[in-house]
Amino acid sequence: MKSCVVLFSGGIDSTTALYWALAGYAKVFALTFDYGQRHSVEVRMARRLTRKLGLPHAVLKVDLTQVGGSALTDAAIPVPKHRDLGELKAGIPLTYVPFRNGILLALAAAWAEARGVTDLVCGFNIVDSPNYPDTRREFVRAMEKAINSGTKAAFGAPPIRVRAPFIELEKSEIIRKGLALGADYSYSVSCYSGGEAPCGACSSCLLRKKAWREAGLEDPLITRLRKEGNP
Repeated sequence: MKSCVVLFSGGIDSTTALYWALAGYAKVFALTFDYGQRHSVEVRMARRLTRKLGLPHAVLKVDLTQVGGSALTDAAIPVPKHRDLGELKAGIPLTYVPFRNGILLALAAAWAEARGVTDLVCGFNIVDSPNYPDTRREFVRAMEKAINSGTKAAFGAPPIRVRAPFIELEKSEIIRKGLALGADYSYSVSCYSGGEAPCGACSSCLLRKKAWREAGLEDPLITRLRKEGNP
């Protein structure tokens, strides 16, 4: 009767992680973070999907606008726009939020420990996002070690596992896995610009469009928005 906590942002990767967890765990908790992100619409969409699935869902607030340094948390830094993926520059992008995944994993570990849950499931992947330092396998292993050194696991309690099943998959492969599990992507939002409808020019929108094209399907988010009359 294992249980897990899914770090559920509401995007494609974490939506797939949620359905992956539902297929393998007896009890699944969804944990979303409202960290002052420009695209806070993802929090609202995450609530819609978890209500539809009847899952326990918690939203933790942490204000990373106080840290700044990212186009996602500092309104003074514009979200970079591109005509195509070929325009993406090498190096850490302006949409990297300093140590965000480390902060969120630490909070998720604390939340899970308080409830006796030992598995943390996240949708990190590095193939489509090679310039983010906090999505790499080395980072996941280091965080797992730190969590177990600083929780009750250090004194004999069951160890906490950080599971990132898609870390070396392309986004189109992640989508195919999710579809095989019955994942509903119509509420998953990815756009960094802050709207429910994709802007089509930020790196996240371009990667999402590429992934659905490679999967050979229309993006269910676009299908839903069109049916609802949202251009």
